[in-house]
Amino acid sequence: MAVVTGANGGTGYHVARLLAASGATVIMACRHYGRMAAAASAIEAVRPNVTIRRVRMDLGNLGSVRDAASQILDDHGRLDILVNNAGLMGAPRWDTFDGVEMHFGVNHLGHFAFTGLLLPALLASPDARIVTVSSMAHHVARLDPADWPSPRVYNPYRAYAASKLANLLFSYELHRRLAAVGVPGRSIACHPGWSDTQLLASARRYGGRSAVILGLRMLASVVAQPAWEGARPMLAAATRDVPSGSYLGPSRWWHTRGPAGADRSSDASHDEEAARRLWDISTELTGVDLSTALMTAVPGTGSAPGAGEDRRVR
Repeated sequence: MAVVTGANGGTGYHVARLLAASGATVIMACRHYGRMAAAASAIEAVRPNVTIRRVRMDLGNLGSVRDAASQILDDHGRLDILVNNAGLMGAPRWDTFDGVEMHFGVNHLGHFAFTGLLLPALLASPDARIVTVSSMAHHVARLDPADWPSPRVYNPYRAYAASKLANLLFSYELHRRLAAVGVPGRSIACHPGWSDTQLLASARRYGGRSAVILGLRMLASVVAQPAWEGARPMLAAATRDVPSGSYLGPSRWWHTRGPAGADRSSDASHDEEAARRLWDISTELTGVDLSTALMTAVPGTGSAPGAGEDRRVR
């Protein structure tokens, strides 16, 4: 059983398609229901025997995130894979429904809440995978916790890079906390390299014909790999036997394209003090306490239902 956010297009679509083709039941969690339904129908048209379910979720609205998680938990007591893939880039200085800067709110905070709400069902699997999709852009992010959740000086591309750094800080901190309490589950981060994803399309909608967007479009037309290739690190993180705490990306051309392999993230992404602070801020802003969910899965403290069953991707 796999959940993929942002599965209506780009790399997320191909991850959902490939997981479904492998026999997994796939739950698409997307903001735009019409696009999600069209994507699911496209997969089903090629592979009629796959099982795909649809859940509408707006990561920029924590109420919507809670509703989506409740809908999934009502139907499924156990989940094997969560791929936190959805995101946006290049938005103007907008806030989410909950009053948080849009990049931080959608790319990080919504996924933090969604992961925490689904954690009991994930930890019911003997080897759950929690995959968080970051970006090469995190390397240029400035680590400044004073800018969480909203930067004092706004630049859309710096805000995007900072949100992708937050993705890594969260993924690594979740890995450390899973290991500390000794519960099954792997937290693995990845990035798609330079791929033809939907992020540039969203950035064009937000930024019009800005020089940055035009430059990125020209560069992408020359060097970007297809979205299905960019999905390979995500699929590897979800299915291969790689250690928790890993960071995967393309293995060729300076990790911009090619088959999935191990990559190295920035020194800032391994700042444990910053990761703990981000965790605490995220808990306060969302009201979702992942630490409590982790402790309930520890043997003798109220284990998550279904713990100890043989793992199946269903």
